[in-house]
Amino acid sequence: MRNTLALSTLVASTLLALAVHAQKTASPDSPDWVARQVDDRDTGRDSRVEMTMRLFDRQGRVRQRALVLTSLREGGSRGDRVLVRFTSPNDIKGTGLLVWEHRSAVDERFLYLPSLGRVRRITGSERQESFVGSDLSYEDIGGRTIDDYTYAFVQRDASWTSPDGRTYPAWQLESRTVDRQSAYPRTISLVRKDNFVVVSADIFNRRNEREKRYAVRGLEQIEGVWTATDVIMSNDLQHTRTELTVSQARYNIGLTDADFSRRALEQSAR
Repeated sequence: MRNTLALSTLVASTLLALAVHAQKTASPDSPDWVARQVDDRDTGRDSRVEMTMRLFDRQGRVRQRALVLTSLREGGSRGDRVLVRFTSPNDIKGTGLLVWEHRSAVDERFLYLPSLGRVRRITGSERQESFVGSDLSYEDIGGRTIDDYTYAFVQRDASWTSPDGRTYPAWQLESRTVDRQSAYPRTISLVRKDNFVVVSADIFNRRNEREKRYAVRGLEQIEGVWTATDVIMSNDLQHTRTELTVSQARYNIGLTDADFSRRALEQSAR
């Protein structure tokens, strides 16, 4: 499962949604069952999302970037495919990240930097490093299997108040990674009960300090898919934050494996 209970496929619909590849049966209303429902909800077979990324440093200075995120959801033994492409400004234009998720193997991530003119693989030791200077890590863009975490309820009957003041029933769910090398071994998330969207998350480091916070500030249905249209990931220790705002989202547009090849990564970055 992923980081915020995780950073989903920034993609398919909830930018930082909880993406769990459920591989075992869970009892109804159990923590594992909740995680599985999040993954099973309709997010389309594929998607193309245009968004703006704003990076705020500890002095409050902001840098703005534009990017396009495409995704393809696969079944069976194959995992999802994700391609992130930056379109502006010029100092990052052409940079791309390709993620091949695998159900029963380690995910593969490939980075294309125009200055190098080639694709390089992101190694396991780099997964938790910052992605292009943001508060997101490479590991945030991609997923893990459900067996990588254990789950427990913090509150079965919690609630989430949206920015417009409405209150929705939610589960408060804790996930703990079984990976002892993880920089973020514990996450506490709020999952809305009506649509199984992760609407907030507190992410803890190895010292059990809350280091990162994820929050949804805009959520709407686009083409029938619940989509987080405005989200923020902040770092309490670094006093930085990254905001992502969706300008356009399209689903079920007919993408194929060819759109997520290493060749496509290089071509799309030009």
